[in-house]
Amino acid sequence: MQVIKILVVGCGNMGASHAKAYHDLDGFEIVGLVARGDSKRKLNTELGADYTLFESYEEALEQTKPDAVCIATYPDTHKDYAIKAFESGAHVFIEKPLAEDVTSAKEVVSAAIKYNKKLVVGYILRYHPSWMKFIELSKTMGKPLVMRMNLNQQSHGYMWNVHRNLMSSLSPIVDCGVHYIDVMCQMVGVKSVRVSAIGARLTDDIPDWNYNYGQLQLHFEDGSVGWYEAGWGPMVSQNAFFVKDVFGPKGSVSIVADKASNEGNSDSVAAHTQTESLRVHYADLDANNEFVKKDEWVNLADEPDHQELCNREQRFFQQAILEDIDLTSSMEDAVNSLRIALACDEAVKTKQTILL
Repeated sequence: MQVIKILVVGCGNMGASHAKAYHDLDGFEIVGLVARGDSKRKLNTELGADYTLFESYEEALEQTKPDAVCIATYPDTHKDYAIKAFESGAHVFIEKPLAEDVTSAKEVVSAAIKYNKKLVVGYILRYHPSWMKFIELSKTMGKPLVMRMNLNQQSHGYMWNVHRNLMSSLSPIVDCGVHYIDVMCQMVGVKSVRVSAIGARLTDDIPDWNYNYGQLQLHFEDGSVGWYEAGWGPMVSQNAFFVKDVFGPKGSVSIVADKASNEGNSDSVAAHTQTESLRVHYADLDANNEFVKKDEWVNLADEPDHQELCNREQRFFQQAILEDIDLTSSMEDAVNSLRIALACDEAVKTKQTILL
């Protein structure tokens, strides 16, 4: 098997998970870890490894000459790091969101095409069998669809540090929202036409321009609608933090995550991808307006944890490189979901409905 030499940039939550995947999977060789501060040393210890450590991305790129780069830094570095990787001849796996703004995201995609390199964006739910089934079943419920999703996190301790750092560059509905906007777009399969949103700044621990609670609403050209809600911080309520639900004229599909929604799990990265069960409800009525069918429960045997999902992302990245898979559609989807999320962010700040 061809071995892909990979440079990991950013050694926090997601960078560490991806590094573990490269460390454990056949066909990858980590040639360096890049991060400011001590996270790269901690990661080396956790992996029981002695990978070369770098403070400077540019120095690491020059010295290691990798086949691929994993970028798991904050979005304000994504465009610069990705384009430099492509220019050096490396493929790129990049955490979402793809970039800080739509123009930068398009520049990254253009660079991937120009240098004929693979670009995979970390939309982790695309690799989850239950989420794939959730999307598949939603398409059987007729149109228009009503999609309801949230992920409120009562973050504290280490996770509050993570969230505060993230909010120095972007809001929760952009950072997390791109995942669920991507899901909604897959469910509906048509263009979104306008967005609206609300937000609230509930702490002085974040920049004046940002907010740590937001809720967005999407309107699609077929009449489908969807909302997504995200709040970060020690003040956030844990009540009903995990809503993943869609309904249409023919019935509804819901993710029922009993363990994932347990008390104290709202800021657990591992809990965010747990699905456990899908409940399928049919709207058919008999002459007495009673339901014709009982609700069905779909329990998929394949229920990967967070690390296994990262492993699957990296197996796909590996496959895309080795088999020269056409990633045009997924790159366009990543730009589109970012465009919608940023329009929602604009709607919060301007208090206006934004036409797309």
